[in-house]
Amino acid sequence: MMAKVKITQLRSLIDRPKRQKATMEALGLRRINHSVEHTATPQILGMIAKIQHLVKVEELN
Repeated sequence: MMAKVKITQLRSLIDRPKRQKATMEALGLRRINHSVEHTATPQILGMIAKIQHLVKVEELN
């Protein structure tokens, strides 16, 4: 079974490039302090890498 990750938005999307806004929307993040859980697939980890300066990532057991 793959690990799960909890992603929390920490920074605003105001004045961010469209690609970063689209990535946040695709992950399901809507507002500051909003959290979502995803399975840690290579696709999800790649999306996180592109917006790592805007989010906090925690590994769940």
